[in-house]
Amino acid sequence: MPDLLLELFSEEIPARMQRRAAEDLKKLVTDALVERGFLYEGAKAFATPRRLALQVAGLPVKGQDVREERKGPRVGSPDAAIQGFLKGAGLSSIEQAKIESDPKKGEFYVAVIERPGRSTPDVLAEILPGIVKTFPWPKSMRWGTASREPGSLRWVRPLHSIICTFGPETEDPEVVRFEVDGIVSGDVTKGHRFLAPGEIRVKRFDDYAPALERARVVIDADRRKDMILHDAKDLAFAQGLELVEDEGLLEEVAGLVEWPVVLMGSFDEAFLDIPPEVIRTTIRANQKCFVLRDSGTGRLANRFLLTSNLIAADGGKTIVGGNERVVRARLSDAKFFWETDQKVKLEDRLEKLKSIVFHEKLGTQYERVERIAALARELAPMVGADPELAERGARLAKADLVTEMVGEFPELQGLMGRYYATLQGEHDSVAAAVEEHYKPLGPSDRVPTDPVSVAVALADKLDTLVGFWAIDEKPTGSKDPYALRRAALGVIRLVLENNLKLSLTSLLAKPFARTANAALFADFLKAKELVEAIEQSPFAPVVEHPSVAELAAIFRQRQIVEGETLARLMHARALDLLAFFADRLKVYLRDQGARHDLIDAVFSLEGQDDLLMIVRRVEALGRFLDTEDGRNLLAGYRRAANILRIEEKKDGRSYGETPDLQIVNDQGQIEEKALAVVLDGAKREAASAVEAEDFEGAMRALSRLRQPVDAFFDKVTVNAEDPGLRANRLRLLNDIREATRTVADFSRIEG
Repeated sequence: MPDLLLELFSEEIPARMQRRAAEDLKKLVTDALVERGFLYEGAKAFATPRRLALQVAGLPVKGQDVREERKGPRVGSPDAAIQGFLKGAGLSSIEQAKIESDPKKGEFYVAVIERPGRSTPDVLAEILPGIVKTFPWPKSMRWGTASREPGSLRWVRPLHSIICTFGPETEDPEVVRFEVDGIVSGDVTKGHRFLAPGEIRVKRFDDYAPALERARVVIDADRRKDMILHDAKDLAFAQGLELVEDEGLLEEVAGLVEWPVVLMGSFDEAFLDIPPEVIRTTIRANQKCFVLRDSGTGRLANRFLLTSNLIAADGGKTIVGGNERVVRARLSDAKFFWETDQKVKLEDRLEKLKSIVFHEKLGTQYERVERIAALARELAPMVGADPELAERGARLAKADLVTEMVGEFPELQGLMGRYYATLQGEHDSVAAAVEEHYKPLGPSDRVPTDPVSVAVALADKLDTLVGFWAIDEKPTGSKDPYALRRAALGVIRLVLENNLKLSLTSLLAKPFARTANAALFADFLKAKELVEAIEQSPFAPVVEHPSVAELAAIFRQRQIVEGETLARLMHARALDLLAFFADRLKVYLRDQGARHDLIDAVFSLEGQDDLLMIVRRVEALGRFLDTEDGRNLLAGYRRAANILRIEEKKDGRSYGETPDLQIVNDQGQIEEKALAVVLDGAKREAASAVEAEDFEGAMRALSRLRQPVDAFFDKVTVNAEDPGLRANRLRLLNDIREATRTVADFSRIEG
């Protein structure tokens, strides 16, 4: 089967765009082919700093012939209908149609339309120009005189040439001819910009890849990565060192070179007094170089590895020397920042946070620190932390934002704060909290375990979430500019992975109170009277209040202008944030393998705001339903719920009252009496177990219902002739439904 080779050769393609661009090219071309009925065996895309390439293997020489029968009007229909049929079917006269009979509809015309399959090169020439002209680069440019024309070609950097060939292995492939803004497709490319800049004529991919390699171009990015990693480790090992691996940097560097050559440089040992993370960040950010460490001690070495795109005549000495000069200058700057920052204590930097606006409606970083410090102190007893240390950690957490080092390298925020806190003699837990309060930053990031760090991290994330909910800046669709989904997931992981029993409703009350003081009042109604009322009101009691609902009542009691409306808004946004946490927890649990229907079954119960208890309940429910007792009880529940739903709809009433045990004793059958007795005991035992947070025990209590429920449905007729007995039996079925709701809403369970 023939193959397609496509190459788009241009100026430098940014490393960060290459892999995505290669995948986009493959998808756009293969989707367009499949849409036209051209199936293929396989496709692979490649990217280097100067080219995108695509191989599509196993394409047919031409598309399939099409034979279609199109039904027309009945014989004897008006001429207008006949002419419309002929035009749609592409026939010149009605004699070209055949006549078929239908026992019900009589005779009618049928057009047989046959179209030969189009040749693959023709189809490629049709689809490829459009793909090139509309390619989805994140950033693109126009160039040359054509750039003045509307609709001219845009590419990431000027596009120079296009290779497009198609054909089988046994024959010379043909060039698929098309043109894009004056660039005509052909079969000629170029090798390495410096090592082999001459033209190369290629036929198919099997010739193309080796020809480029001879011209010092490795087309496969993953192979370039392997070459860099292998050579880097070998060079390090030869010096008794080991590579500090960095997958992100490796990916970036592989996108900067077509023929990787790894070289080693060095810097003055005096710079090793700087924190190793600073050295690594400096060398990585400025020179895209890897750092090394001593294989024995694990300490950073005064060596680095760079990746050149050249085989230099002097063995790379000039290239290494140039990099060493830049590294020396950058490390000198870092050393200056490091020494300068130590001259000012973290708490003395807090005043500068007053000039940094966190958000125009949420105040400055200083005001935010005040809120986080107060909240961290309140959270401390709940997470087993010392309140004084938690407050201290929160108060210093953002101070390194105004240091010289973080100003130069924002990615070191938190880490530098920890270094400076340790140097100024802060408690180890306080120093750890300064660094760890940002964590976890994602699903794979480490979760802090030090109680002080946990308290500060929770306070930081809760303040962020509450603040943006208070000003109605929530995530919408795929847009989440303030990373609020990540913050919510961070709260969830902090709670679950530290086994913290916390009520979200209680957690959110005080942050909402503080944020209301800072943002809601100023944003909601800007009337002069409201502002005056706020300024004159003592808010300390509001801050200390434990409940969002009661907080709303305090607003009303204080008779703030429009306080009733404001209180309702406040409460609604707090409830909306709780729902957001519920959605994030569902996503988290599904990622952990939990069944979505069990999550819904637990979440649908009222008052579920303890994340740890929700998870334990879901886990216990899953284990119970995997047993025979669990499956049979679920079947019995469904039978009871279905009968109850039908009868309630028919009667136009519910049967939520407690069953009359006197009727059961006087008129009930043995199975009915047995169910009533077991049901009463199981309900009480399950409720008691749930109260003690023993969800396994609650499931065991409910499992006792299995046999009595089975016997009841086998022997007892629910729709008895006696109306009173029928109603009481329906109430008994409702009791089964309510008993299961002590642990979950069984109506949400599938399967």
